[in-house]
Amino acid sequence: MTDTDETTTIRPEDEKVPVGKAFFFGLQHILAMYAGVVSPPIIIASAAGLAPADQALLVTAALFVSGLGTLLQSLGLPYVGSQLPLVQGVSFAAVGTMTAVATNETIGDPAARMATIFGAVLVAGLIGFVIAPLFASLVRFFPPVVTGCVITIIGLSLFPVALRWIRGNQMVGGQPNPNYASGTSLLLGFLTLVVTLAIARFGRGLVSRLAVMLGLVVGTLVATVMGRVNWGAVANGPIFALPQPFHFGWPLFSIGVIVSMTVVILVIMAETTADLLAVGEILGTKVDKKRIAAGLRADMAATTVSPVFNGMPISAFAQNVGMVAITGIKSRFVVAAGGAILVVLGLLPVLGRVMNAIPQPVLGGAGIVLFGSVAAAGIRTLSKVEFTNSNILIVATSIGVGLIPITVPEVYTHLPTWLHQIVESGISATAIVAVLLNLAFNHFTTTEEPAPDH
Repeated sequence: MTDTDETTTIRPEDEKVPVGKAFFFGLQHILAMYAGVVSPPIIIASAAGLAPADQALLVTAALFVSGLGTLLQSLGLPYVGSQLPLVQGVSFAAVGTMTAVATNETIGDPAARMATIFGAVLVAGLIGFVIAPLFASLVRFFPPVVTGCVITIIGLSLFPVALRWIRGNQMVGGQPNPNYASGTSLLLGFLTLVVTLAIARFGRGLVSRLAVMLGLVVGTLVATVMGRVNWGAVANGPIFALPQPFHFGWPLFSIGVIVSMTVVILVIMAETTADLLAVGEILGTKVDKKRIAAGLRADMAATTVSPVFNGMPISAFAQNVGMVAITGIKSRFVVAAGGAILVVLGLLPVLGRVMNAIPQPVLGGAGIVLFGSVAAAGIRTLSKVEFTNSNILIVATSIGVGLIPITVPEVYTHLPTWLHQIVESGISATAIVAVLLNLAFNHFTTTEEPAPDH
């Protein structure tokens, strides 16, 4: 092969980057997604009522497994990994389902609830890994009208979490909480929200993208001055620690939870497929079914291994796809450097304890923006849909059904337990209804009428 031939066959994502430059741009990727990757474990830990040390462990676990997933996706193994510059992180798509389990006291104590979550993630991840090639071929059944509904409901289903954070719990440590639904809690939440929006509006470049994290920092500093932060717990524990496999005990398996989680996994796979295609367009490189299948296998392999280290479902982070487009840095080795940084951060539990010290009202204020952004992403996906009569019915019914467990959950009180665990997640209910209606209206019919003008 001649030098010219070698040059023409080099893929843009295979560009070699000096180590120092790779570290800097890799760190930028991690800063852009850090708030997103630590938010799900904070949400679930709070919902489950875990002890501070266990809450910190979930945060570091999320960083560690996200780093492993990023390395696998960007560097790749035979048939596993797209070898594209995609950052992997803990997916928001599963937060609704995991929160429902984390708050279900009928399952048992907090450790049992976490073990049930991890059991469902493990099984669902294995299912996703096995069906990855099939999904790469059947992705047409998850068009924007389906994924848009599901992503929108993901955001909407999380709003009550943010509001409960601002309100606080009635009891703390067995004693009445003096700050329950207090004016200072509302003030902290509102202040964090305003600061986050101000940074997003007036910040430039990376500062604007870090608006959520910087809003948390400012809110926490104000809360510290108000005496609402306990920094003493940060020093209680090691600075460095290796991951603790199955910290909450061996996984527990619940059919209902596994079905709900599998539905979420299908949504995650659809999102990752969209990210694979998007980054391929940005790079100008070929992304075919074979490469999509390899990318999905990396997603699902990381998801399957994640609960071993007390982690949650893993998916590609769309915001980092945007980072590739903005910076023009196309090398997958830059993203791999970011993955290595995540792994190192995951070995520092002191970071988890710092995150755990953030007051709940501050988290709630940032959560309004964060969860609203997820809903907005779903609406943006729906904007790609041609709103025929059929698609209007699909969107209206899917979102309507998804809102039932969010607004009036007692409607499902007397359903069988296994069915209740499926439909009590608005995300799962929306996904099931959207897929079935899309098949009924858009795949099993031959004609379509345009929607009436109003």
